[in-house]
Amino acid sequence: MKKVMTLGVTVATVGMLLAACGNVNSSNSSSKSSSKTVSGKVLAVGSTALQPLAEQVGQTFQTNNPKANVEVQGGGSGAGLSQVASGSVQIGNSDIFAEQGSGIDVSKLVDHRVAVVGMAPVVNKATKVTNLTQQQLIKIFTGKITDWSQVGGTNQKIVLVNRAQGSGTRVTFEQFGLNGATPKSSQEQDANGTVQKIVSTTPGAISYLAFSYLSGNKLQAVSINNVKPTEANVATNKWKIWGYEHMYTKGKATGATKAFINYMLSDSVQNGLVKKLGYLPISSMHVSRSATGKIFSVK
Repeated sequence: MKKVMTLGVTVATVGMLLAACGNVNSSNSSSKSSSKTVSGKVLAVGSTALQPLAEQVGQTFQTNNPKANVEVQGGGSGAGLSQVASGSVQIGNSDIFAEQGSGIDVSKLVDHRVAVVGMAPVVNKATKVTNLTQQQLIKIFTGKITDWSQVGGTNQKIVLVNRAQGSGTRVTFEQFGLNGATPKSSQEQDANGTVQKIVSTTPGAISYLAFSYLSGNKLQAVSINNVKPTEANVATNKWKIWGYEHMYTKGKATGATKAFINYMLSDSVQNGLVKKLGYLPISSMHVSRSATGKIFSVK
């Protein structure tokens, strides 16, 4: 009996030890799992061209990481660059390189290129214009052509709608669409979404939008020199009005900010929402562009 009792105690003891070991392993596993949980707040401010993508990716990121909070605001690329440089936000969204911004200390910023955005001149469909030469486009925006009938359209006065100073979309459009020409003074709007609504509802209106805003029954994207504003033409630089979507951080990204940017660059997002919303993944480009506008072939 003693031997049986001893064996019983031994088995019970071993069982208790194994259970304890199991609890330890479970605890370690739980600890490892919790250590991978992303938490913290990410405030991204700036480009309204990047805003739709950043907002939707941010929502998915939060669903996957309930302890993280991502807030995306517009305001234009200039605002994004200045605020991230001052340290008041975690991410500055921009359509332009920081080197193109005003009063920005580029040495303190880290550039994360997360997509490519094409931009195109847009008109109210009632103008009946679908193609312009670049010279005609320049003359329209500089006030030398004032009626659509002068370029084969309806007898309708041209209404210019510009983006506000500090807009990355405006900088890109002026640089590559207008060859650096300064547009005539006109009404200015802060956001792509507002421009989209105004052009859609204003007879004779013309402006420019990111590809992600080109939808709308009353909007007409305009070809230039018979080259259509398509993603395929952007990828080869045949369509020259495009820019990178930058997410700038002050110093190296860390914590939730780093995790959010990494998620933005993941294959699932690049091949999913990036394409779905009308942007181009960086990997789709056959060329690259420097801050000075120089084009390089991507091998």
